[in-house]
Amino acid sequence: MRGFVKFVLRMLLRGLFRVRTSGLDRPVDTGKLLIIANHESLLDGLLLAVFLPFDPVFIVYTGLTRHFFFRLALKQVDYFSVDPASPMAVKHVIKIVESGRPVMIFPEGRITQTGSLMKIYDGPAFIAVKAGARILPIHLDGPAHSFFSHSAGKMPRHLFPRITISALATTVIAMPKEGSARQRRRSAGETMRKLMQTMQFEFRTKHTLYSALLAAMTTYGRGSTIVEDIKQAEYSYGNLLKMTLGLGRLVAKQSDENECVGILMPNLAATVCIVIGVGVHGRIPALINYKTGPAGIQDACTTAKIRTIFTSRAFIEQAKLDNDIAMIKNINILYLEDLQPCMNTGDKLWTLFGMLFPRVMQKSVNPENAAVVLFTSGSEGKPKGVVLSHRALLANIEQIRAIIDFSMEDKVMNALPIFHAFGLIGAILPIMTGMNLFLYPTPLHYRVIPEIIYDRRCSVMFGTSTFLAYYAKFAHPYDFYHLRYVVAGAEKLSSAVRDLWYEKFGIRILEGYGATETAPVLSVNTPMAYRSGTVGQLLPGIEHQIIPVQGIDNGGILHVRGPNMMSGYYLFDAPGTLQFPVSKMGEGWYETGDIATIDQDDFISIVGRVKRFVKIAGEMVSLEMVEKLAAHASPKSMHAASSQIDTLRGEALVLFTTDLTMTRDALLVSAKALGMTDISIPRKIQYVDTLPLLSTGKTDYVTLKRMAETV
Repeated sequence: MRGFVKFVLRMLLRGLFRVRTSGLDRPVDTGKLLIIANHESLLDGLLLAVFLPFDPVFIVYTGLTRHFFFRLALKQVDYFSVDPASPMAVKHVIKIVESGRPVMIFPEGRITQTGSLMKIYDGPAFIAVKAGARILPIHLDGPAHSFFSHSAGKMPRHLFPRITISALATTVIAMPKEGSARQRRRSAGETMRKLMQTMQFEFRTKHTLYSALLAAMTTYGRGSTIVEDIKQAEYSYGNLLKMTLGLGRLVAKQSDENECVGILMPNLAATVCIVIGVGVHGRIPALINYKTGPAGIQDACTTAKIRTIFTSRAFIEQAKLDNDIAMIKNINILYLEDLQPCMNTGDKLWTLFGMLFPRVMQKSVNPENAAVVLFTSGSEGKPKGVVLSHRALLANIEQIRAIIDFSMEDKVMNALPIFHAFGLIGAILPIMTGMNLFLYPTPLHYRVIPEIIYDRRCSVMFGTSTFLAYYAKFAHPYDFYHLRYVVAGAEKLSSAVRDLWYEKFGIRILEGYGATETAPVLSVNTPMAYRSGTVGQLLPGIEHQIIPVQGIDNGGILHVRGPNMMSGYYLFDAPGTLQFPVSKMGEGWYETGDIATIDQDDFISIVGRVKRFVKIAGEMVSLEMVEKLAAHASPKSMHAASSQIDTLRGEALVLFTTDLTMTRDALLVSAKALGMTDISIPRKIQYVDTLPLLSTGKTDYVTLKRMAETV
């Protein structure tokens, strides 16, 4: 582009769109350089032509050259038009790169319609590999909200949105040496896809939950309806802001700065607002699992040094928790209904001021501060308090957004309890990304939830394998016609459930994996990267190591590190004292306790938990493999395996099943079909009406262990 024209356009674009650049001033060798970028709008090419410190050759499709205004703009730059149907097009582009000219190309090919990455073509990766080129990834943020974008539906557009252009360091893609030419090209394309996803994640803005709410409100509109709950009230971003400020103020008046306050509430919009609002005043919300009974609640309060629990009288009555609350000792129980009259004129004026000037209300803007405390189930002893920072929660949201194309057209059904990490992220993710959200108070209403999904036209659903099995059992085949994504986590997805959903509803469940300590998602299958029987690929920004375990030949313990890791634990034996995460890999690493394998395409398979292996006659046997065996023999029933002490063989297997016809002979037939040894076949089969479940939908193995010891 001519120098004077470039200067004038740069000044004009900076003035109109307040364009900011990052990393473009880094010295770059332009010889054999391929520039790639996400494609958000018709402005993208102009922005790159004006703000790149060198003049690349732009690769454009022949269809664009038919438009008069594009031909006029293209006269100002060097370009090469390609016909996507021509097999010679790639060869011509390779020659341009090899000549030493930098080349600019959009790997998506088309402008995004969702604001997220769309399909990544293999061609650009193949060009980079064949030409031996270095790749300069550039991220564009903001053009999707302009009137030059193709974003569909309710995506708000602004006349002159702020635009940021950021560049990563150059990198290369190595061509795989094994496989056919087609497989090697596909592998290179997968590497390009991961690079684009990493780029999407790396350039996230650092926020707290409150500032992220404000950013979402600015992006999607204060008046945009975003949340609906069982009260059948719809809440806009403005309504959420008002509740966040008001409820946060109520809690702050009854607590001290940096105090950990207990929140015992159901899935409601107000609960999410309290979680965000108490952080505005420097308090830390601890979400209490009311399903653990009075002893579990008492232990959680001790672990996190909670002095006060905030709850609702209406909720306590409806959930029949009166006796549990009465048994909690030395904890101040405050009811929101009683506190509302305490909102005086000064508090109301403060809230009004916050509605007018919301950005000045937050005491702390450090994303590393604790955002929430969640509690483990206590299956390994006393519950641990998992401290998650604003950085961890919001990083996990951005990691998910980088690999799945959620949009404002989506509506999320979240019935998972917010006091668990999966349910919490299922509530925060939609609000921060502009998706509509329906909050339902319990996942146990198996007939009601499918009807709500149908009635509210929900397109995204989170659930556990157990809950999804029951929903499929009671749902009409048309109830889920509008669902785009069904994401399963918290427990291993049963193959029977996967098959049932596909056959009855035509829906492919996306199985994921994670832990409370990872805020919570570590990996997930996606429409662009799916492999049945695995839990998908690790999210962008996560490092991993697999450490071998003696006696287990297939896989090792998975250790992970990344921006979504917890800040540490609160332990019952050291209340309120943060224990930083550490594993054999060093500080900052988290040992998942799961035995995992990773294949050549980076898909993770979870073999089982270390604690769910038993030693029988000197051999390690996976209880999850025993359950897989039972599921093969009787796919329509529910099964769970445990163990008991055996004086001769060390331990013995006990299978709990809802199939009254299950026999050891049937298990022997399935074992032969699956290639499993006889040692994996339980000698004791115990019939039950239903398996004991935790509030998350996971099988309650602690209860099963006690049952196994008595049979």
